Amino acid sequence: MRNKLIEKRNKIKLTQADVAKELDITRAFYDHIETGKRNPTLKLAKKLQTFMEKMLICFFIKGNETYPNDKNCAWKGENGCPR
Repeated sequence: MRNKLIEKRNKIKLTQADVAKELDITRAFYDHIETGKRNPTLKLAKKLQTFMEKMLICFFIKGNETYPNDKNCAWKGENGCPR
C-alpha cells in the first residue's frame, strides 16, 4: 500500500506537503504514513483514498495540467475535481 501511495502521489505531481494540507495533517505525519512508521486511522485512510482517486481522475481528464503547476489545473475545481 505504501509504495502505491508514493507512486500515485508522484504520478499526479503532488508533494507530501500538498497531500498533507488536503488531509489536514502535518507533512511529517503523512511522511510517516508513506514510510510505514505510522498507520492512518480508518477515517483518514478513507479520506486519503477518496482524495487520491479524485486527483487521478482529474489528472486523466485534464492531462498533465496538475496542481500546483498550472493556474487552470484540475485542482481548482473544474470537472468536479477537488477545490
